[in-house]
Amino acid sequence: MKSSWMIVAGFLFGLMGVFVKLGSQHFSSAELVFYRSLIGLVVIYGIVRVQGLSLATPHVASHVWRGLSGFFALMLFFYAISALPLATAITLNYTSPLFLALLLTLWLKEKPHWRLIGAILLGFVGVVLLLRPNLHTEQIIGGMMGLTSGFLAGIAYLNVKQLGALGEPDWRVVLYFTLICTIGAGAWMLIHQFHAVSWQTLPILLGLGTTATLAQLAMTRAYRVGKTLVVGSLAYTTVIFASLFGILLWDEWLSPLSWLGIALIVTSGVLSAFWRPSK
Repeated sequence: MKSSWMIVAGFLFGLMGVFVKLGSQHFSSAELVFYRSLIGLVVIYGIVRVQGLSLATPHVASHVWRGLSGFFALMLFFYAISALPLATAITLNYTSPLFLALLLTLWLKEKPHWRLIGAILLGFVGVVLLLRPNLHTEQIIGGMMGLTSGFLAGIAYLNVKQLGALGEPDWRVVLYFTLICTIGAGAWMLIHQFHAVSWQTLPILLGLGTTATLAQLAMTRAYRVGKTLVVGSLAYTTVIFASLFGILLWDEWLSPLSWLGIALIVTSGVLSAFWRPSK
């Protein structure tokens, strides 16, 4: 099945989360975003040059807005991974379809359907169940960061939809996104802190950049050749893989209420993908 490319992407995104969690012991979130974006930028730019594609775009401002929203979403997401169990951080980031459904409704100036409202409320009940049972006081900030990353990711996906409506190809959207993230994270590193790369940490950074880039390519292929709603549903396999990695590598067993919260968030995300405005 062509949509199964999203399962490959889900596995790779879960693996990327592992490298982020490992890297957070040595680098700041900004540094991890920088190396993740730099490697992706080099790979995608190489593909663009080989295929002779044009980088010129008449929609610079739209790319900047997409890049900035995605950059801050990624910064907060990586911070949440460093502060929370892997499954919790990734699930909070995957509230983005709920925010996207709400933003699309407001953007199209449509009256929200009761089914969509129900799906979104169900998702936020899941957020409450996920956060309350297992977060200590010092982890509340990480939880809020993860949830905010989901909101900003929803804005970024809305910007992607707008760029698609303007006729911008996927590869150009991804290239300018990685470029803005590389510049933004690099500037952040210069202002705050910089940790030297050693032979011990280099494999972590290479693993982070490689898995993130391959996951992005697999996801792009899934959306291009698969059925959109099926692919959107399969995106939540990332949560499953992240949960398994967290248990196997860090013994991150969550409470039954937390698992119920994850299940509600995943269910609401799938439902909102079916019931959100389609225009």
